[in-house]
Amino acid sequence: MKLNKNIQNPFLLLTLLVCCFSSAQDISVHDPVMIKQKDTYYLYCTGRGISVFSSKDLKKWNKEPAIFKEKPVWADSVAADFKNHIWAPDISFHNNTYYLYYSVSAFAKNTSAIGVATNTTLDSKDSAYKWVDHGIVIQSVPNRDLWNAIDPNLTFDENNTPWLAFGSFWEGLKMVKLNPDLLSIAQPQEWHTIAKRKRTFELADANPGDAALEAPFIFKKNGYYYQFLSWDLCCRGKESTYKVVIGRSKNIVGPYIDKDGKLLTEGGGTLVVQGGENYYGVGHNSAYTFDGVDYIFYHGYDVKQNGKPVLIVKELKWDENLWPIVTE
Repeated sequence: MKLNKNIQNPFLLLTLLVCCFSSAQDISVHDPVMIKQKDTYYLYCTGRGISVFSSKDLKKWNKEPAIFKEKPVWADSVAADFKNHIWAPDISFHNNTYYLYYSVSAFAKNTSAIGVATNTTLDSKDSAYKWVDHGIVIQSVPNRDLWNAIDPNLTFDENNTPWLAFGSFWEGLKMVKLNPDLLSIAQPQEWHTIAKRKRTFELADANPGDAALEAPFIFKKNGYYYQFLSWDLCCRGKESTYKVVIGRSKNIVGPYIDKDGKLLTEGGGTLVVQGGENYYGVGHNSAYTFDGVDYIFYHGYDVKQNGKPVLIVKELKWDENLWPIVTE
């Protein structure tokens, strides 16, 4: 996920079949998410004001204007002296509107909030192009909350009810029901823990801890909700040990179970992709179906470029038991 994160030891090794769509792209990204409007793909990622790129073919990328020229007006109230370096966006299209969730945080703290902005078009040359910020959707406070309000992902259940998955470290990844306007938490509130790893009990509540997981992404396919998430150490170049694991459930709020039947809330997770010969670590993925093809997007620390974070685009395949297949 973001820069300068704490901690972690690599965990688990599982070999899956290879199915590459393409190799690393020439743009530097962290935490990529994607959407397609007409014939153009738009990529959003961590960066000053939220970085944006566009492409016609998922290979050649053009830089687009940042979402926020100036930091959100509320950001300093969450993270003092915020520098407009916004983390881990999430992009969705619903009821003719684009919803862009994003994270404001202080490093290694759960002094964090998830905000949302909307637009009716993603084409910056369109006269209707204008991002409208709606402020905070959810906020975490040190020594009050044992969760972290970052890494949002919007998803809908079979009844078209909206849910926001999010989280990093502490006591795991969460999911909360939203109102139909997608701008606020539904009342009465409904919260669920969807993934968790063992945290050392003696650590102070303000400490991120050693239960290294983050960046949930829910992908509906094959009658399941698949939860992708990232384990271990991000954003350290050659020292990165980031990897993507997965579990699935018939119910959007879980329980999510890995390939071996272990609950994600009890440390379970089947390996999807990890670092190796080409990348020191890979993670913070998103997954989509474009024109009938399933794709996975994530960043990796390129060995050939001295650990530069690059975009990786690959095609997702599915084995006979409907688990995803993608490796180096």
